[in-house]
Parts: sequence; structure tokens; C-alpha cells
Amino acid sequence: MRAPKKPRQVRPAGGQAESRRLRLLVLSLTVLIAISFLSRLPAWSLLELRSFDYLSTVDDPRPPPGGPVIVAIDEPSLADINAQWPWPRSLHAQLITQLRAAGARVIGLDIILAEPSTQENDNAITGAVGPDVVLAGDETLIETPQATQLIRVTPLQQLTEAGAKTGIASVDLGGDGTFRRIPAYEDGFAATLAKASGTISATLPAGQLIQSFGPARSYPTVSYYQALDPAHLLPPDYFKGRVVLVGLSLQNAPVIDKGGVDAFATPYTVHTGTLTSGVEIQATIYDNIRRGLSIEEARLPVVAACILISVLLAAATVWRSTGWLTIVTSAAALLAFAALSFAGIRLAHIFVAPLGPTVAYISVVFGQAAFDYAEERRNKRQIIRAFAQYISPDLVRRLSQDPSQLKLGGERRTLSVLFSDVRGFTTIAETLKDDPEQLTGLINRLLTPLSDVVMDHGGTIDKYMGDCIMAFWNAPLDDPDHALHAVKASLAMQAAISSLNRELEREAAMRGGRPHVLKMGVGINTGECIVGNMGSTRRFDYSCLGDSVNLASRLEGASKNYGVALLLGEETARLVAGTYTVVELDRIIVKGRTVPSPVYTVVHKAEAEALAAHQAFIAAKYAGTFAPSDPAFDRLAADIPELAGYYVIVREALVESGEE
Repeated sequence: MRAPKKPRQVRPAGGQAESRRLRLLVLSLTVLIAISFLSRLPAWSLLELRSFDYLSTVDDPRPPPGGPVIVAIDEPSLADINAQWPWPRSLHAQLITQLRAAGARVIGLDIILAEPSTQENDNAITGAVGPDVVLAGDETLIETPQATQLIRVTPLQQLTEAGAKTGIASVDLGGDGTFRRIPAYEDGFAATLAKASGTISATLPAGQLIQSFGPARSYPTVSYYQALDPAHLLPPDYFKGRVVLVGLSLQNAPVIDKGGVDAFATPYTVHTGTLTSGVEIQATIYDNIRRGLSIEEARLPVVAACILISVLLAAATVWRSTGWLTIVTSAAALLAFAALSFAGIRLAHIFVAPLGPTVAYISVVFGQAAFDYAEERRNKRQIIRAFAQYISPDLVRRLSQDPSQLKLGGERRTLSVLFSDVRGFTTIAETLKDDPEQLTGLINRLLTPLSDVVMDHGGTIDKYMGDCIMAFWNAPLDDPDHALHAVKASLAMQAAISSLNRELEREAAMRGGRPHVLKMGVGINTGECIVGNMGSTRRFDYSCLGDSVNLASRLEGASKNYGVALLLGEETARLVAGTYTVVELDRIIVKGRTVPSPVYTVVHKAEAEALAAHQAFIAAKYAGTFAPSDPAFDRLAADIPELAGYYVIVREALVESGEE
């Protein structure tokens, strides 16, 4: 038996492939245009910034070494000092004196001292400040329907005259209330601290994205009351050479939904849900300035190029087809976009938002996948409509689930082709010519069970020709046992005819008439054929053509000449010989051929000796050494009753030949 061929991969025809590529091109251009409009929306910018929040904090960076130390006005200090806030300025003066004595390089007070207090307190802090002290100012933009007013609040003049520097501590919050950018103030609080400490870079990176360093309380922090007595409450040289920031910093960081005094959302808020104190934000700005860690947003040409590359990659991914591999490739691509954006932040301090490339890639890939799915559904419906009339529902389901097993348009395959015809049906039709309803009913009763048998055995019905059925096996689905299934179907068809004859006999007996006895001849041949959709552009059938098909038709017609119901071609007989007992009957020359073709039939009850005798009979028949009076005719007819009619026909042919 031949090894079954592997299913061939179905590829779109030329026109279908061109149509698909054109649709993919239109989809890609549509995505580019859509993203160019979407990117102008405020919500899009907020989504890009939220992606920055995740990527800039995914590796949980910590504050750089040598950074600021925070002196927190916190709950323990409020309890220890036991004074109502705001505290007297003489206390701040004492803190400045202690920090300077402990070796602090620069002291920043994130406290607004804009209004006069008592003369004693104002004089105390005036005497304590100097060029190494930076005091906080504030700038507020008030917009009303009548006017826009910028209000700038600075420390008392006597403090600045005493040498203290002023830094605007206001921060720029994004549209979602999150702090992400270096404030655009030349005299910003952190920038002034950097200048005072002698570490500021040549250019202030105002407006650039900030690199956060952990959630709240990530910077070294001590309580205010501890800084008032560092010699006894803190390790030695704790403040030596350090920049010190003083401000409100609650130990229990307020949660975002409750808000807090001088506390803001930062990129870390997406992880923790808590706010960070303003003084710690100033420390973060300071470290970004002194270490050059702020992050520049990529310009429009770079972003546009990345989106274009993403669209091209997506188109390449789905250029030929979409499937489970598309999902894997897409997941890898999206991870790559995020990884490249993260690498840009860490290595080049440039943020290329992955949102645009990600949305572009997903839109193209899944848009094309949706088109392909719709096309596949349409193809499945076409397959079901095209084959539901010819093959079994199970095969239709297999075809619809895996169209790669089907190649439309014509292919060369080895098929087993069956022709069946009811003998003498023309006479029956002539008898019923005045009763067309009964004739039609009889044909339907005949063809229905025969068609069911073919489809139940995995066959494809090619066409009906009156009472004749043409069917084949091994197309459109691969069937390695196609010859065996065709022969089994032919035997089951004979059983179905017998069952129908019994029904017709009972019905005729009830009417008191004579039944129409149906007899069927079948021819089966196996060989290479061309199979596919054949016909015109407006109407076509799934059919097969070839010399093997013609031989199968001739075998069906010749079966009555040998007194058997089934006649097999040589290749069919060879393929089923392991399951059925096949015997050779003759060699015939079919129209269009010059080489005789041996023909066979199937017998069910025959002893080995009888089969050997039959083979000897065939050899003598070919040699022309048999005479009509030879007793072998009667002996073989008795030993192989299924071939009794065949032996009678051969004997009669010899008699007629002798008379001639």
C-alpha cells in the first residue's frame, strides 16, 4: 500500500494574496493617520506619562550617594517640641546654628517666611541666616474670568539682606496632578541649593522629566528635634559636608485619596498609592540637577519614526498569514518596545513613549487578524456550501476546521473512482412513463441510501447521472485507505439495493402487482487524476478528470458482461487484496488504450483450492486451451457460486466462437 501523502499547505491564490496585501497597506496607513490625530489629545499625553511612571521606576532606583539629608518636621518633633505650628522663628534660628556647627554645607528651609512675626523671633533668624541658607518662596498663577494674576511670595527682605538666598519651591504638576518635571524656574529652590553648594550643571534642565528615587521616606531623614541636638541624638559627623533640607515630612505618608499638607503624587504613586512630601521632592530635584539624571522627551520626528517602524514590523509579522505564532511574535514585540523605552531612560536619559509604537503594532496586527478571521469564516461557509451536498457532515467539519487539507482550482492526486448504475432502469422508466411521481419517488428512494453509503464511507459524490452515481475517495481530504473504503462502500451499496428490493416486494404484494427488481453494477478504478473546481467562471463543480476516471466508467459498464456486480481495476485490486479475496476475470482493452487491462472482482466464500483452480482456469482462458465441454466450468461454478454466472458467460462465448 502506498504511503499517504501529507496534506498540502493552502496558500491564497494570486488575486487573493494581492487583495490581502492591499488591505494590509490600507490598514497600516489608516493606523498611522489615526495615531497622528489621537496623539494630539490630552488623554494620550497622560497615558504616555503614565507609561513613563512605570518604566522609570520599574527597577526601583535609590537616591544617589552623597545626596541631601532631610530634617523632617514630623509627628515625633511636634510631640517633643510641644509647640503650636508654626513654630517660633527663633527655633529655626537655633536649628540653623546647630546644622552649621555640625558641618552642613548648605541649609535649605522649605518653609515660607514671608510675613513678619515678633521682633525678637525675626531678629533671631536674621542673625542666623547667611549665604549658606536657602529660604523657600512661592509662585502662584491665579486665573479668573476677569484676569490672570501671577503672585510671587518671597521671604522677608531683612532675611535676604542678611545674605540668605531665595528659591521658588513651587512645583509643576501634570494634568493628572502628578509631579514629573523639573520646575521651570531659574531661581527654583533646588536649583538655588545646587548653586549654593557649587554643584549645579551648566544648563538648568527646566521642563525635563524627573527621575524619582523610591517612594516616600527614601532619602536619609532625621526628625527636627534630633537635628536640634545632633551631638547627642545623631551619629558623629552626620551632617558634615552635606546639603540639608528642612520641611514638613510626615512619617506616615498620606494616601493619595486623602491628600496631605505639602505632599504630592510622584511616579512611585502608581506602585504605592501614597504621596511624597514637598521637601523630599526638592531633594529629588536637587539630585537630578547635580547628577544630570533628568530625562528628555524624544522629539516628534523620533517618535514618528518609531511609530512608522512599528507599523512596518507589524505588517511584516502578518504579511503572509496570522495564527498562534502571531500572538507570540506580538507579545515579544510589545515587550521589546517597553524594553527599548526603558533602555533609553537608563542609558541615554531620553524617553521615547512606547504607547504610540505599541498601539500602532497592536492595531495593525489584530486588525489584520480580524480581517483574516472574517475571511476564514467566509471561506468555511463557502466550503460547507460547496461540499455539504457531496461528502459527509464529518468531512465537511474537518474541511471547515482545517482548510489547508483542501486545494481548490485543480491538483493531481491518486483517487479511487466509483461508478454505479442500475441495470435495466431504462425499462423501468419506460414502464412508469405515465406516472412521473412514482418514477421520481423511486429514483429518490434509490439514490438516497446509495448516497448515504458513499458519504458514510468518506467518499465524495461527484455527480448524479439519472440512476448513476459517480463518486471518488482521497479528495478533498487525504484518505490513505481510499481504495479499501471505495470497495467497502460498493458492497454496502449492494446491501442497500437488496434492502430496497425487499421493501418494493412488500409494497407490490400489498398492491397485488409485480415489483420492480433493481440490480446494480459497480466499477472501481484507482489511479492518478486531476481533481478540483471545474466548469465556468459562473458555475463549477468539484470534480475529477483523467484516464483512470474513464476506466472506472468502462468497468461499471463491463460488469454485466462478466455476470458480477462489482468490477475492479488492477491497482484497486492490489490495494484491497489484503482485506478481500480478489480474483482476476479477464483482460480488456478499453477505448483509448492499446494495452489490455486486467479486471477483478471480490468473492466472499471460496476455498484456497477453488481459488487456485480459478487461477488455472484464467491462464487456460488466456491461452485459448479451454473447450466448452471442459468439466472445470461446472466444478468451478459449484465451488465458487458467486462466479457461476461468469463461468456461464465464458462458456457461451466459447460456444459462439466455435459456431463461427
